[in-house]
Amino acid sequence: MNEVKLFFQDRAFGVCYKLGERLHFPIDSIRLFFIYSSFITLGSPIIIYVSLAMMMKIRKYFRKMNNPVLFD
Repeated sequence: MNEVKLFFQDRAFGVCYKLGERLHFPIDSIRLFFIYSSFITLGSPIIIYVSLAMMMKIRKYFRKMNNPVLFD
């Protein structure tokens, strides 16, 4: 079970982590909110989660373009 948890944590977008970091709120509570609200509202918070994840990836891409690394 621990291997499954590590698999998903390594490949997750980090949306809940970033929200918790900025709002000074426990990350587990934010994850539970997304899970429970997805069941109650039939998946509409998943759209919010995916859009936040896409915004984070785009920001990371543009930061990488502005600060290229010469020696990879």
